[in-house]
Amino acid sequence: MSRLPNDKILERMAGLPGWERGGEQIRKKYNFGDFKDAMVFVNRVAELADAADHHPDILVQYSKVTLTLSSHDVGGLTERDFKLASAIDA
Repeated sequence: MSRLPNDKILERMAGLPGWERGGEQIRKKYNFGDFKDAMVFVNRVAELADAADHHPDILVQYSKVTLTLSSHDVGGLTERDFKLASAIDA
């Protein structure tokens, strides 16, 4: 899969509320009631990521989870980053 051009990235970002772009990655922070709820979410993301064979960086800070997506194999953002982000938020 090839890197997306900037215009396509901007177009795809418009459809992902709460996600932010930082260079060649996209990131979203989620807040939960407690650690257990955060971990339930992380496990759901893990299932989606395994099914897509595309894995985000996951930072857990008690009840806060930050997901970061980038296609490291091509050095930037690809369609699979946006597909996984959409699936996570569905």
